Amino acid sequence: MASLGINLDHVATVRQARRTVEPDPVQLAVLAELGGADGITVHLREDRRHIQDRDVELLRHTLRSRLNLEMAATEAMVTTALRIRPHQVTLVPEQREEVTTEGGLDVARQLPVLRQAVERLQGEDIPVSLFVDPEADQLQACRVTGARWVELHTGAYANAASPAAELARLQAGTRLARALGLRVNAGHGLTYQNVEPVAAIAAMEELNIGHTIVARALAVGLTAAVRQMKELIRNPRPTPLLTRN
Repeated sequence: MASLGINLDHVATVRQARRTVEPDPVQLAVLAELGGADGITVHLREDRRHIQDRDVELLRHTLRSRLNLEMAATEAMVTTALRIRPHQVTLVPEQREEVTTEGGLDVARQLPVLRQAVERLQGEDIPVSLFVDPEADQLQACRVTGARWVELHTGAYANAASPAAELARLQAGTRLARALGLRVNAGHGLTYQNVEPVAAIAAMEELNIGHTIVARALAVGLTAAVRQMKELIRNPRPTPLLTRN
């Protein structure tokens, strides 16, 4: 059964819209854990558009679960991670103009930079995951970096009008990653409507989900929203994928 990591970036987005102190992602992380979250994910961007250094530092010291820090593979961010020491780092592509992370890392083209970042972080006992599309060349490159995990980008699946083919890519990518000795997470664009087929993939260890849970929490509260998602992941129904009209 896959575990559930809650991404709280959009809680911080609401706070930063007014440059105030609320809502506080650290406080809401406690509610997420009460709802059954197995971990908390935050993306510390170089422009600090939402999550702040203070958030990451407090989360590291207050969480009862685990902290997954998403970040770019830059010298400044690696130094920050080595100082804060999250339970895991997920290296992701980052562009200033994007609303959210779009697409996976091109590990094959950035192999020297990524391998160096992985070596530094894992040399200090911080496991590293690489956020990638479920493509054979990228997964093979991930193995070369020495990273222990991959997080498969589920955006193409989430946005597909007929998602069966994209689900098959995720299944094949998971099998290949495991054959290469990599552990597998997944995330991006997953919702209450499309999560179950991904949760049912054999060897899928964790799903990292944020926006849809934060959106539902506005109506039902964060604890209830997390519990509802956790139940879908724990007991995914073997139903055929629905296609969009």
